[in-house]
Amino acid sequence: MKFTEEHLWLRVEDGEEEITVGLTAYGVAELGEVKFVELPDEGDVLSADDPVVVIEADDDAVDILAPLDGEVVEVNTPLTRAPEVISEDPQGDGWLFKMSIDDPDALEELMDEATYQKYIR
Repeated sequence: MKFTEEHLWLRVEDGEEEITVGLTAYGVAELGEVKFVELPDEGDVLSADDPVVVIEADDDAVDILAPLDGEVVEVNTPLTRAPEVISEDPQGDGWLFKMSIDDPDALEELMDEATYQKYIR
Protein backbone atom coordinates (compact mmCIF):
# COMPACT_ATOMS: atom_id res chain seq x y z
CA MET A 1 0.00 0.00 0.00
CA LYS A 2 0.95 3.61 -0.56
CA PHE A 3 -0.10 6.68 1.41
CA THR A 4 -0.54 10.40 0.77
CA GLU A 5 0.03 13.41 3.03
CA GLU A 6 -3.75 13.93 2.86
CA HIS A 7 -4.23 10.63 4.74
CA LEU A 8 -5.37 8.49 1.84
CA TRP A 9 -4.28 4.90 1.32
CA LEU A 10 -3.89 3.42 -2.14
CA ARG A 11 -3.85 -0.32 -2.78
CA VAL A 12 -2.77 -1.65 -6.17
CA GLU A 13 -5.37 -3.99 -7.68
CA ASP A 14 -5.15 -6.36 -10.65
CA GLY A 15 -1.85 -5.07 -11.95
CA GLU A 16 -0.42 -1.62 -11.52
CA GLU A 17 -2.97 0.38 -13.47
CA GLU A 18 -5.92 0.14 -11.07
CA ILE A 19 -5.93 1.20 -7.45
CA THR A 20 -8.40 1.24 -4.58
CA VAL A 21 -8.47 4.50 -2.60
CA GLY A 22 -9.63 5.07 0.96
CA LEU A 23 -9.10 7.25 4.00
CA THR A 24 -6.57 6.05 6.58
CA ALA A 25 -7.57 5.26 10.15
CA TYR A 26 -5.58 8.33 11.23
CA GLY A 27 -7.46 10.51 8.73
CA VAL A 28 -10.80 9.18 9.95
CA ALA A 29 -9.83 9.81 13.58
CA GLU A 30 -8.97 13.40 12.69
CA LEU A 31 -12.42 13.89 11.11
CA GLY A 32 -14.55 12.19 13.73
CA GLU A 33 -17.69 10.16 13.05
CA VAL A 34 -18.56 10.24 9.34
CA LYS A 35 -22.18 11.31 8.77
CA PHE A 36 -22.39 11.75 4.97
CA VAL A 37 -20.32 10.95 1.89
CA GLU A 38 -20.61 12.17 -1.68
CA LEU A 39 -18.72 9.89 -4.07
CA PRO A 40 -17.60 10.50 -7.64
CA ASP A 41 -19.29 8.89 -10.64
CA GLU A 42 -17.84 5.96 -12.50
CA GLY A 43 -16.12 7.32 -15.58
CA ASP A 44 -15.10 10.62 -13.96
CA VAL A 45 -11.70 11.69 -15.23
CA LEU A 46 -9.50 12.93 -12.38
CA SER A 47 -6.45 15.10 -12.17
CA ALA A 48 -4.28 14.85 -9.06
CA ASP A 49 -5.46 17.25 -6.34
CA ASP A 50 -8.94 17.72 -7.85
CA PRO A 51 -11.75 17.42 -5.29
CA VAL A 52 -13.26 13.96 -5.81
CA VAL A 53 -15.13 13.01 -2.60
CA VAL A 54 -16.93 15.10 0.02
CA ILE A 55 -17.09 13.74 3.56
CA GLU A 56 -19.16 15.32 6.32
CA ALA A 57 -18.13 14.31 9.81
CA ASP A 58 -19.25 15.74 13.13
CA ASP A 59 -19.24 19.52 12.48
CA ASP A 60 -17.05 19.66 9.38
CA ALA A 61 -17.15 18.84 5.68
CA VAL A 62 -13.93 18.14 3.82
CA ASP A 63 -13.03 17.60 0.21
CA ILE A 64 -10.95 14.52 -0.47
CA LEU A 65 -8.54 15.22 -3.32
CA ALA A 66 -7.67 12.81 -6.10
CA PRO A 67 -4.31 11.22 -5.31
CA LEU A 68 -3.25 10.73 -8.95
CA ASP A 69 -4.37 11.36 -12.51
CA GLY A 70 -6.76 8.75 -13.87
CA GLU A 71 -10.36 7.64 -14.21
CA VAL A 72 -12.87 6.37 -11.64
CA VAL A 73 -13.74 2.77 -12.51
CA GLU A 74 -15.83 1.82 -9.46
CA VAL A 75 -17.34 3.53 -6.43
CA ASN A 76 -18.32 2.06 -3.07
CA THR A 77 -21.99 3.01 -3.41
CA PRO A 78 -23.11 1.28 -0.17
CA LEU A 79 -21.31 4.09 1.68
CA THR A 80 -23.97 6.57 0.57
CA ARG A 81 -26.51 4.62 2.69
CA ALA A 82 -24.08 3.71 5.48
CA PRO A 83 -21.31 6.34 5.64
CA GLU A 84 -20.39 5.24 9.17
CA VAL A 85 -18.60 2.26 7.60
CA ILE A 86 -15.79 4.69 6.70
CA SER A 87 -15.28 5.31 10.43
CA GLU A 88 -15.73 1.66 11.42
CA ASP A 89 -13.52 0.00 8.76
CA PRO A 90 -11.55 2.66 6.87
CA GLN A 91 -9.02 0.30 5.30
CA GLY A 92 -11.53 -2.47 4.57
CA ASP A 93 -15.20 -2.06 3.68
CA GLY A 94 -14.87 1.73 4.01
CA TRP A 95 -12.88 2.15 0.78
CA LEU A 96 -14.07 5.09 -1.33
CA PHE A 97 -13.43 4.36 -5.01
CA LYS A 98 -11.26 2.51 -7.48
CA MET A 99 -9.47 4.24 -10.29
CA SER A 100 -7.27 3.44 -13.24
CA ILE A 101 -4.14 5.55 -13.15
CA ASP A 102 -2.47 7.25 -16.09
CA ASP A 103 1.10 6.83 -14.81
CA PRO A 104 1.84 3.76 -12.66
CA ASP A 105 5.30 5.19 -11.91
CA ALA A 106 3.60 8.00 -9.95
CA LEU A 107 2.90 5.47 -7.19
CA GLU A 108 6.62 5.40 -6.43
CA GLU A 109 6.46 9.06 -5.36
CA LEU A 110 3.99 8.27 -2.57
CA MET A 111 4.83 7.15 0.96
CA ASP A 112 5.16 3.52 1.99
CA GLU A 113 3.64 2.46 5.31
CA ALA A 114 6.79 3.02 7.39
CA THR A 115 7.23 6.53 6.00
CA TYR A 116 3.55 7.32 6.58
CA GLN A 117 3.75 6.14 10.19
CA LYS A 118 6.66 8.53 10.77
CA TYR A 119 4.72 11.31 9.03
CA ILE A 120 1.72 11.05 11.37
CA ARG A 121 3.76 11.00 14.57
